[in-house]
Amino acid sequence: MDHLKKLEDTIAKYQPDFDRQVVKEACNYAKEMHDGQFRSSGEPYYTHPIEVAIILADMNMDITTIITAILHDTVEDTDATFEDLENKFGKTVADLVNGVSKLTRIESQTVEGKQAENFRKLLLAMSEDIRVLLVKLADRLHNMRTISGIKKPEKRRRISLETLEIYAPLAERIGVHRIKEELEDLCFEQINPEARESITNRLSYLRKEGHDVVKAIIDELEGVLKDSGIKAQVTGREKTRYSIWKKMQRKKVAFEQLSDIMAFRVMVDDIEECYVALGIIHGKYHSVPGRFKDYISTPKPNGYRSIHTTIMGPRRQRIEVQIRTHQMHAEAELGVAAHWAYKGGSQPTKRDVTKYRWLRELLEILEQEQKPEDFWENTKLELFEDQVFVFTPKGDLIELPSGATPIDFAYAIHSDIGDRCVGAKINGRIAPLNSRLSNGDQVDVITAKTQNPSPTWERFVVTGKARSHIRKYIRNQQRDEFIILGKAMIQKVFRQEDYEFTEKAISGILGQFNAENIEDIYAKIGSGVIVARDVFKAIFPAHKTEMAQRPSELMDIVSKARKPEDVGPMPIKGLIPGMAMHFARCCHPLPGDRIVGIVTTGKGVTIHTIDCDTLETFADSPERWLDVSWGDQGNSPESQVGRLVMTFANETGALGTITTVIGKNGGNITNLKITNRSLEFWDITIDIFVNDTKHLNNIIAALRATPCIISVERARGG
Repeated sequence: MDHLKKLEDTIAKYQPDFDRQVVKEACNYAKEMHDGQFRSSGEPYYTHPIEVAIILADMNMDITTIITAILHDTVEDTDATFEDLENKFGKTVADLVNGVSKLTRIESQTVEGKQAENFRKLLLAMSEDIRVLLVKLADRLHNMRTISGIKKPEKRRRISLETLEIYAPLAERIGVHRIKEELEDLCFEQINPEARESITNRLSYLRKEGHDVVKAIIDELEGVLKDSGIKAQVTGREKTRYSIWKKMQRKKVAFEQLSDIMAFRVMVDDIEECYVALGIIHGKYHSVPGRFKDYISTPKPNGYRSIHTTIMGPRRQRIEVQIRTHQMHAEAELGVAAHWAYKGGSQPTKRDVTKYRWLRELLEILEQEQKPEDFWENTKLELFEDQVFVFTPKGDLIELPSGATPIDFAYAIHSDIGDRCVGAKINGRIAPLNSRLSNGDQVDVITAKTQNPSPTWERFVVTGKARSHIRKYIRNQQRDEFIILGKAMIQKVFRQEDYEFTEKAISGILGQFNAENIEDIYAKIGSGVIVARDVFKAIFPAHKTEMAQRPSELMDIVSKARKPEDVGPMPIKGLIPGMAMHFARCCHPLPGDRIVGIVTTGKGVTIHTIDCDTLETFADSPERWLDVSWGDQGNSPESQVGRLVMTFANETGALGTITTVIGKNGGNITNLKITNRSLEFWDITIDIFVNDTKHLNNIIAALRATPCIISVERARGG
């Protein structure tokens, strides 16, 4: 059994006295359970879990993790049960195997949803024990090593993209660079083989031409440090093909323009010597401004520690130097796995995973999001971004993604602080909430008890935690609005049919609409998921309506804007603050226009002008029409957008004249689009903030009196 011998030999290198019998039993059990199963390559399936175990043994992992790797597919793909594993190998192994299981039987409508749901399960499992993730990463690594066995190119590409988007960033987040870099390279080979081959050829050429140069740089750096009394091990390390390609894409440069393809590592015995070595190197060679990072005093979120600096080094070449202790180097290669590695006879101590802030925040996003796809999207936000380090007023360090804002900072401290944020000071000065934070900024959040998250925040926040909390608030707020609107709509139908409205009647038909309670019915009506008249028909199936429902009659009723004496205006504008409602962008209704409301699925009510051409498309859906008005005031306290279509002569200063006329008449241009231009004339569409129709008509009159303007009309939709 060659695979078993290879595994035993690998474990024996770091733990000679391990229990060979339990490893052999696990391998035999896996072989028995997977008997008759084969991989895409044609190999017996049991070879895969043993290869996964070998990957973890190469990382000096403890025996419990090795056994978990051997058995990780038994519960999912064979007749083995959780109880079987618990009886044979103990509860810890059974729990870990259960956590690693991919749960492929999850029902989901889309591939993305399935991926997201699997990832939710993985995240919950690894929050209990980080070894679940280590086994999962080793499993994915072996699958990628053998991906050529999959015949369909599109499937290979899909698996590679998923690995690159989720598993490689996860490996980086827990500091296992060895796995991360190999995963990236294997994915790169599948996704962009031409680019990878090109970089491989260039690296081979540089390796051949520059071998003597690299050795000379290593010898000189070692000599400089030795002369100053520092015993250091210096190595040269080539950057990975994928990281080179990413840098070429990010900086939009050619391969020849990259100056840091090689990185040199200086490894010393303790932290003090790291800084002494840095001083010696900076004293001997010129440092490159803006290329210094101290990850020892400020470690990365995954625990990575090292000093990075770029110098004009030996041979007057620009080189990157990384300075770290031998222990830091081991942790940089293995990350969190280093804390589980077998330590010379002592049992490994479980590391408290709650110290990983990013893991806590992913779990919090998990609680906020309703749809797996939303969680998937926000998880990518958390995993991908480069970091920026900022400070609280007390000096505590907070790591955030690049481009983060004070809102992201507030949510990173605590979700309640984010919800109540009204302002922020950056380095002692009041700053807009959409300001982008920079490394070293000190941020002080200003809160108010009456504040709630603003939907506009979602436009500029970058962390998944902030976005998920904002969306949750919006969902809850919209549901309340939909409930109010839905109740008003069903009450209106009851009045039109001369029935007395009672909630008891609705409680009897909850099952027909998959609703748990009466509020669910109201919310579904208000959001347009179900129609109020359908609910009425379900309650009174024998009733025959006498309401005019023919499109021509309906249009006549609406165009006359008559309201039944016993029915007041629907509580859309002015009666219910914050009602889920928006103005149609086809006709841009203004106070003073006669208007109609159309119930739109998932959005609430869309307000149109009575003469909007778009209304014809709803002629066959009379149940979606609402009789609405601007309220008693007849105008709006807020500015609204009015749209004009205009033709003017193409002459010097014409556009400036138009904007001046609009400004003098109290209008504020919010958007301008050129729809046609010629040597003589220009056609434009222009959006203007105005108070009401009277205000817009005054602006139109002023524009028509301007000599350079040929024609100007209000846009009427279509």
